[in-house]
Amino acid sequence: MSLVADGITVRLGGAAVLTGASATFARGEVCAIVGPNGVGKSTLLACLAGLRRPAAGAVSLDGQPVGTLSPRERARRIGFLPQVPEIAWAVDVETLVGLGRTPFVGARGLGADDRAAAAQAMAATDVAGLANRIVETLSGGERARVLIARVLAGRPDWILADEPMAGLDPRHALDTADLLRRLAHDEGRGVILTLHDLSLALRMADKVVVLADGDVIAAGAPLDVLTRDTLVRAYGVETTLIKGAGGPLLEIVGRSGL
Repeated sequence: MSLVADGITVRLGGAAVLTGASATFARGEVCAIVGPNGVGKSTLLACLAGLRRPAAGAVSLDGQPVGTLSPRERARRIGFLPQVPEIAWAVDVETLVGLGRTPFVGARGLGADDRAAAAQAMAATDVAGLANRIVETLSGGERARVLIARVLAGRPDWILADEPMAGLDPRHALDTADLLRRLAHDEGRGVILTLHDLSLALRMADKVVVLADGDVIAAGAPLDVLTRDTLVRAYGVETTLIKGAGGPLLEIVGRSGL
């Protein structure tokens, strides 16, 4: 029950974004992919979801190449939340969340089980009260929670989310972090997300993968991986680990002299 990236190389516009990146992800844990802007976090996530084909290397899901799965089967097993989702038309929240059931829906449309799954997802993300609102009228944070609900409605084995906390207020960011941890720890799903907030990665992730220079430079438990040397190499900054009341925090002290 693993999702494995093996030697992933991706070129965009003639430039290599990833150059042989490898990492293994397991169900039952939350993994945060971190690294500076432009390092390939979103690209790696898209490859893991089977939405981008690498120039070299492969992604496998439980030993099966992701590329050999039909789009419907892949969508049933892997839920993907892009960083900038497109909503093509004026649609209400309940309908949009229901689209998360598309891989399971037959010619007759949503059934009772599908509607129950969508309702459960809306309740879990605190958007049930927005069910009749047109998505375009929502705030950025409300829309972000609705889009997370759409992914959850599909009840996938794997949830891959690109910056899912962006735009959320502190309470809903905490609620979302708790929800993702419950889905991993209590329901055995695999959760992989990209993050810019290193302190959040420390607090919520079971595993952290650090990308830099087109490759994975460290992977493992957060406190073992987010060390001074790794962060100097990846970001070029000096950091200090602080013992906060809610868990460890990383203070950015300044630029590294290296």
